[in-house]
Order: sequence, then structure tokens, then C-alpha cells
Amino acid sequence: MMTNRFAYAIVAIVATFLLIGCQTAQKSKSTETAQKSKSTETAQKSKSTETTQKSKSTETAQKSKSTESQAPSAKAESPSGTKTVKGINGWEGDITGTPAPGSRFKRLKIGMGMQQVTDLIGQPTDRGAYVTGKAWIPFYHGSDRHRYEMVYQGLGRLIFSSGGIGASGYYLTSIIHNAKESGYR
Repeated sequence: MMTNRFAYAIVAIVATFLLIGCQTAQKSKSTETAQKSKSTETAQKSKSTETTQKSKSTETAQKSKSTESQAPSAKAESPSGTKTVKGINGWEGDITGTPAPGSRFKRLKIGMGMQQVTDLIGQPTDRGAYVTGKAWIPFYHGSDRHRYEMVYQGLGRLIFSSGGIGASGYYLTSIIHNAKESGYR
């Protein structure tokens, strides 16, 4: 009986050392490939800057030859981007778009619980849950293994992430402002 336990302990220790060795080898290979890709990117960037410098000199020569005065072109405005913000209770999340005037989403903060959000802004038009890729990682017991999405017509979407092992409920991790939201998933 004692011999079997001793054998299991030795096998477990050997397996641990092998796994650590494999992880170390993978890390060193990934850093080597990252360094190679960085050197390749640097070479490509230098070639592209040479090309752009040549094209800029050609453009300036053409502009100086032209006698017509042109109005400056207006810059195209980029759509509202995504901001990553730090929320309450240590949660970090994304806010996409800008809220419409008088939007109920202005009262929300990243990290709020689902019940707190529905108490503040009311029930959604549609809702649903889905599993993320983290749910399939063996022995992963952290947060964001599954998500819950609430859709509000004319306002946007709210995405809640699950807490880790021992935590109950879902917490707001993403606010997507969209005044043209249809209200259905």
C-alpha cells in the first residue's frame, strides 16, 4: 500500500518537471519567433518609409507645378472608439461609442452587478447568455468563463461577465452605446 503511494508521488513529481520543461521550451521558442518577426517588421517599415518619402517628394513636385489653388480636404472623422476603463470593485471593461443625450446608460459603471443595473435602468428588450473560450481551459477557475448580454432598444447593449469560483452573479464589463439598436440579439 505504501509502495503504491510512493510510486504515485514519484510519477506526479516527474510529470510536473516534464510539464515545466515543456512550458520553458515553448516560451523560449515564442520569444525567438517574436524577435524574428520584429526584425522582419523593422525591415519592412524601413522599406515602406523609403517608398513613402519618394512618393511624397513626387507629390510635392506635382503640387508646385500645379497653379490651381485647392481647398484643404477635411479629415474624415473616425467613428467613436472603444475606451478601456477601470470600474468599481477592481473590474476593468470597455465602453464603446458615445451615449445619446438623456441616455440611461450614463448612470452605469463598469463592475456593477446585474441586479443593480436592472434596478437603475429597467428591464432589457432582449437578453441571453453564451460561453466564452475560457470555459474550455482545463482547471481555469477565473472570471469571464461565460457572459450574459442585455439589449436595450434605442440605447445599446450591456455585457456582463461571470465572476470566478466562489463569486456569484454577473458583473458589467462592456457598455456598447448605439442609438440605432434594434433591441434584439
